[in-house]
Amino acid sequence: MLVKHVEGFLDYLRVEKNASTLTLVSYRTDLTQLFSFLANRYSVSRDDISTELLNHKSVREYLMQMQEQGMSRSTMARKLAALRSFVRYLCRENILQNNPIAAVATPKQDKRLPKFLYPLEIQMLLEAPDTSKPLGLRDKAILETLYAAGLRVSELIGLSLNNIYFDEEMIKVFGKGSKERIIPLGSQAMTSLNNYLQKGRPYLQKSPTEALFLNKFGTRLSERSVRNIINKYVEEVALNQKVSPHTLRHSFATHLLNAGADLRSVQELLGHVKLSTTQIYTHITTENIQQVYRETHPRR
Repeated sequence: MLVKHVEGFLDYLRVEKNASTLTLVSYRTDLTQLFSFLANRYSVSRDDISTELLNHKSVREYLMQMQEQGMSRSTMARKLAALRSFVRYLCRENILQNNPIAAVATPKQDKRLPKFLYPLEIQMLLEAPDTSKPLGLRDKAILETLYAAGLRVSELIGLSLNNIYFDEEMIKVFGKGSKERIIPLGSQAMTSLNNYLQKGRPYLQKSPTEALFLNKFGTRLSERSVRNIINKYVEEVALNQKVSPHTLRHSFATHLLNAGADLRSVQELLGHVKLSTTQIYTHITTENIQQVYRETHPRR
């Protein structure tokens, strides 16, 4: 029966693959939804779903149902990736003798280019916080750090005091799978961090903590709090688009490439495992390439 192997699979991901808590929750949810589909499709209880019911035909039907429900192709692909990982685990443990869904194709993805801000928009956003107040100093440091280092929001809120190296102007972050990387920070970001630590954080701290960015209760900020902070300043400066913490990460990568940074270096800074993940940013630098062509080609 398939359901009884889920906990072992999640333990395997946690221990062997160092999967994040968010990944584990997502995989559990995706598998639960699949089991519910199989139970309804074959009129059995979830606990009685056998390995024989997991096959090319049933998975294709599951994908068709998701499509009929209006799920995006990226969501369908993610759910299929969770299932593929589960099946590989079952094969590894000799619960399955072969992979019954090896021939199932991943839904073709829509090519959606990442949204980014132009340098002037970034400047407006970074200058929005009121740095005469502790929370303003914190928010300024958050925005500067997100943009200067191209961090994921989870990496930002995970920062601790000992992750900042002022002499070297570097920070240490822990990315997906707790992979560590060292990232340089510009002087403006370092100045904002130092101002926050000297004049802002002491007013927010209620008890000893190593967390770098604190909320008004003196505890570590959450991802939602960071999103709310960004939304607040986006409204203040009237940027006519939706901006998330990831928008600053996209802007970081786009601006580096537009200024001539090589793709491999940007890959390292972003913490991407695959170069193909970073290559999507090359599609949004076309405007810059056209400008260079117009300014430099002798027969333009």
